[in-house]
Amino acid sequence: MAERTMPGALILGASSGIGAALARELARQGYRLALVARNEAALTALTNEINGEHAGPPQARSYPCDVRVFDDAPDLFQRINEGMDGALRVVAYVAGIMPSGKAGAWTFEEERTMIETNLLGAMRWLDLAAESFSRAGEGVIVGVSSVAGDRGRRGNSAYMASKAGLSTYLESLRYRLRGTGVRVITIKPGYVATPMTADLKLPQALTITPERAAKRIVQAAKKNSGVVYVPSYWAPIMWGIRQLPAAAIARLPI
Repeated sequence: MAERTMPGALILGASSGIGAALARELARQGYRLALVARNEAALTALTNEINGEHAGPPQARSYPCDVRVFDDAPDLFQRINEGMDGALRVVAYVAGIMPSGKAGAWTFEEERTMIETNLLGAMRWLDLAAESFSRAGEGVIVGVSSVAGDRGRRGNSAYMASKAGLSTYLESLRYRLRGTGVRVITIKPGYVATPMTADLKLPQALTITPERAAKRIVQAAKKNSGVVYVPSYWAPIMWGIRQLPAAAIARLPI
């Protein structure tokens, strides 16, 4: 496939976990990739890996950037878009952090960093994608939220709040872009074995690999608009949790 005919995808938070798995999956399906993350070494390694798997022009390009540096986003988005020669079709926001905290407590600085990374960074970058795609009359915006945002529970309250905020923002964006040709997809994964969750004791029966999550995200990006739980069995699980009275939620261990 000639480079000019390859559709383009921008992945924010591409250096590890679901983001890296999504980059590999999209590369296998013939996408040109713009990969953004703050971990330059990991991002470079992933870019070299993807480009080393095929002959011809580079399929992936890396753009080291911290999504919390909001003022850098417009110029970098424009540079990426121009580098795709008008072929940018997918923007996926996968960037997210979840500090483990100490003794179940998080400092304000940790909480602020979660909100800035998980929510405000998404708003900054996806607003840019929405503006660009609405002008073009096509495009797919993917935001990776979490089942953690469906209901407040004890535990990492700032993380849950950031994901709840992201889900609501994406819902609003979906309404705003209705009729423009732009689709907005909210991905809500459950337990995924990533570096972010490495310190947690996840239930093995409900935990999936980043690769499985990435395949489902790509499937959703091709046809869906709305909310997609990953895997799908989380939809009825979270429906049940949302129906629980506050007294029952208060007794949940997490």
